[in-house]
Amino acid sequence: MAESILISGARIVTENGIIQNGFLGMKDGLISYAGDKKPQETFDKEWQAPKNSYVLPGMIDIHIHGGYGADTMDADFSALDTLSSRLPEEGTTSFLATTITQQHENIEKALVNVKEWTSSSPQADKGAELLGIHLEGPFVSPKKAGAQPKQWITPTDPDLFQKWERLAGGLIKIVTLAPEEDDDFSLIRYLKEQSIIPSMGHTNASSELLAEAAEAGALHMTHLYNAMSSFHHREPGGIGTALACENITAELITDGIHSHPLAVKLAYLAKGSQKLIMITDSMRAKGLQDGVYEFGGQKVTVRGNTALLSDGTLAGSILKMNEGAALMRRFTDCSWLDIANMTSANAARQLGIYDRKGSIAEGKDADIILTDGQCSVLAAICRGNAAYISKEVDWS
Repeated sequence: MAESILISGARIVTENGIIQNGFLGMKDGLISYAGDKKPQETFDKEWQAPKNSYVLPGMIDIHIHGGYGADTMDADFSALDTLSSRLPEEGTTSFLATTITQQHENIEKALVNVKEWTSSSPQADKGAELLGIHLEGPFVSPKKAGAQPKQWITPTDPDLFQKWERLAGGLIKIVTLAPEEDDDFSLIRYLKEQSIIPSMGHTNASSELLAEAAEAGALHMTHLYNAMSSFHHREPGGIGTALACENITAELITDGIHSHPLAVKLAYLAKGSQKLIMITDSMRAKGLQDGVYEFGGQKVTVRGNTALLSDGTLAGSILKMNEGAALMRRFTDCSWLDIANMTSANAARQLGIYDRKGSIAEGKDADIILTDGQCSVLAAICRGNAAYISKEVDWS
C-alpha cells in the first residue's frame, strides 16, 4: 500500500485553475485533498515543494513504441519493465504500448506479452501504468506508410482484428488505420461498438472520405500532419480535415521536427487545447546515445534529435513528454492549464478513464508530477508511489 503523502507550497494545476501555494494530499494511492489550506488529517510524509514549482496531473502518452533501449515489439517482460520504470522521469505516469506493422506472428507475440505483463508483473504497481495497447497498423495505406514496413501492410480484416482482440485480452484501446482501406468502414464501426478508438492515420484519403469515416465513428487522428494526405485549398486532405472538424481529436508530436513550430502553433490555434493530445511516438533510442537502432525490423540512424530510416524517412521520435511540453509552451505561449489538457486530460477523456485519471481532483488516482517553470521533472508519483525524484529535490 502506498504511503500517505502531503506536498505543500506548490502551484497546483487543477481542472478549474491554479491553486497558488497549495497543498496536495495523497492516501491509499488516490488524491485525498487539493486546496489552499493545510488539511487537518495527518500524513506519513510531508514534502515541501521547491520554490516556483508546479504540480500537474501525470502525463498520459497514448502513442509510444519504446524508449531507453526497449520496444513494445520486443514482446518480453523486460521491455515493459523498462518503459514502466523509466517513463516517470519524463513525467509520463501512464501509457499505451504501441505496436508497428509487422508479420502477424510478431504482432501477436507483442499483444500476448502486454496482456500477461499487465496481469502478472510486480513492476506494474510501481511505475507508469500500462493502460493498454495502441495498434498502429497493419491496416494502413502503402501510399502513406511512413516508417511502417510496407511488406507487412495488411488489407483491413475485421475477423483478424477480433482474433487479436482476444489474444490481447481486451487491452487494445486505439487502432490506427487508413479508412480508405476499410470497406464500408466495417472495422471502424466494429471498433466503435466495442468502445475501441478508431484512429485515422497513415492515410491518403480525401477530405470527403475522411469526413464519412468520422461520421462512422473515427473521431481521432494519428500524429497530425505526418503520414496523411496533404492540405490543398481545393482538397484539404487529412490535415485540413483534422484542423477544421471540431469533433476530431488529433495527436501531435511537438518536437519541432515532425512538424514545424508554426505548424504546431497552427494546430493549437485551430483545435485549441481541448482537442489536441500531445504524444511522443518515441522509439527505443529515446534516452540513449546517437547510433544505429532497430525499429519495426528496420535500421534507424539517430543523430541529435532525429531518427531516420536509410531513405531519410522519419522513424518515430526520441522525444520525451516533458520536452514536448516545454516546446509546446515555447511555440504557442500556451498556459499550464493548456498543457495539463494536452498531456493528460484529453487522453483520459478519449480513453474513457477521466473518472480516475487526467486531472488533479479528489478521489482520482494519485498520478502527479512536480515540475519547475521550464517543464523539467522534479518528481513523479504513480498511484501514490514515488516513481522518480530528481537529485534537485531533497525529499529523503
